[in-house]
Amino acid sequence: MNLLRAVATVSSMTLLSRILGFARDVVIARVFGAGLATDAFFVAFRIPNLLRRLFAEGAFSQAFVPVLAEYRNRHGHDATRELVDHVAAALALALAVVIALGVLAAPLLIYVSAPGFSATPERFELTVQLLRITFPYIGFISLTALAAGILNTYSRFSVPALTPVLLNLSFIVSALWLAPRMDPPILALAWAVFIGGAAQLLFQVPFLVRLDLLPRFRWRMGDAGVRRILRLMGPALFGVSIGQLSLLINTIFASFLATGSVSWLYYADRLMEFPTGLLGVALGTVLLPSLAKHHAQAHPEEYSKLLDWGLRLTVMLTLPAAVALAVLSVPLVATLFHHGQFGAEDVWMTRQAVVAYSVGLTGLIMVKVLAPGFYARQDIRTPVRIAVITLLSTQAMNLAFIFPLKHAGLALAISLGACLNAALLYRRLRREGIYRPLPGWKVFLLKIAAALAAMTAVLWFAAGPDAAWLAAPAVRRIAHLAQVIAAAAATYFFVLWLLGLRLRDFSRRAV
Repeated sequence: MNLLRAVATVSSMTLLSRILGFARDVVIARVFGAGLATDAFFVAFRIPNLLRRLFAEGAFSQAFVPVLAEYRNRHGHDATRELVDHVAAALALALAVVIALGVLAAPLLIYVSAPGFSATPERFELTVQLLRITFPYIGFISLTALAAGILNTYSRFSVPALTPVLLNLSFIVSALWLAPRMDPPILALAWAVFIGGAAQLLFQVPFLVRLDLLPRFRWRMGDAGVRRILRLMGPALFGVSIGQLSLLINTIFASFLATGSVSWLYYADRLMEFPTGLLGVALGTVLLPSLAKHHAQAHPEEYSKLLDWGLRLTVMLTLPAAVALAVLSVPLVATLFHHGQFGAEDVWMTRQAVVAYSVGLTGLIMVKVLAPGFYARQDIRTPVRIAVITLLSTQAMNLAFIFPLKHAGLALAISLGACLNAALLYRRLRREGIYRPLPGWKVFLLKIAAALAAMTAVLWFAAGPDAAWLAAPAVRRIAHLAQVIAAAAATYFFVLWLLGLRLRDFSRRAV
């Protein structure tokens, strides 16, 4: 498989998921509004969703994929199948215990995570009921992560990339069709989580069957592969927790600022999620199993070349995205959010956060490329140690920036922290000889700089004054923004083409 095509496929599937995510939010807001019931659901869904981020999509995948790739390349299909069977059995047993405890301890979990709900018995009981329905989602999504790890290792990237779409579809269908048939209607959203989780898992089963790797859930005490995965999961789980802790601390800082600060940061972050999801997630998904295969086959030169490919692709695609976010901050915010109660002041405040976030976009996505350089070698401790340094540095910058820059200072601290994280990962990869840049970087960067200059000029003149975006009707904003983005993108890639860069230069075959 062509890795560039794989990245494009994962990006397109992620884009579809994000678009459906926006549609899901619109449908939920239209059907349920905002009130006691929706508050109860969002609190109930937050707990299994947090476990998903910490465990299923984070620590487990980082630990499982490199070991699986090693087994596939060094021990053959039968040993790989046995590893999948034993890991699936251990995972299923652990999940059964966690789900049982979560369902039984639902009142305690709600009391800890939303203590204010206890003052309203009706809301508290409803939240507990919703949590008991949604909690099995962590089991479905963890087994889905197991299946996705297998499929990605065998270069079946499109199936796991498409899978998250099913959860958003479940939400939309349940809100429109199931809600009128339930009492209270909000239960439909909880069952949407349950059904969506099961659908994501079942969707991947036929593809596992084709690979002859559908888990048979055979338990074996003391399996060497399972023990290695568990050892790797410890630091990986800690590393993922650091990121969640950083977000929590930033929210605490923002809560002491002017009313609206948390929301301004939230809406700015929503804009950042598009490039980070479309490129960062795609690159991380494709690179980890490919790097793991090179490591298992003892090909350090190919390993280094693949990292170089990922870094060049990141630079070429994220720098224009970062510039566009900064220059088009007001047009983007006004077009997407300047409706109803979201006034002009909210646009200007959100703009400040968007500009601050854009500073670190390239660093944030580079981490998605550089960190797999360690994960694929089954070295999770190094990225975790660097993440701790980044966390401490980010909080120090929060204290330095929050007074002069307010909420934008918090966004800037995150951006600079991401750049620091990427720089430390890069330095460590170079120092250990894992990554050796290929020739031609200086010329490549000069070409990128020339294309960026041309693109920025087009953005600046085509966008026009910021004030005009606030006064324009919504339809005109959308049409104008689409024209500006299309013109800027065409200019950027045309200049790169004139300077000799071709898409085929980034074509690379999977192992």
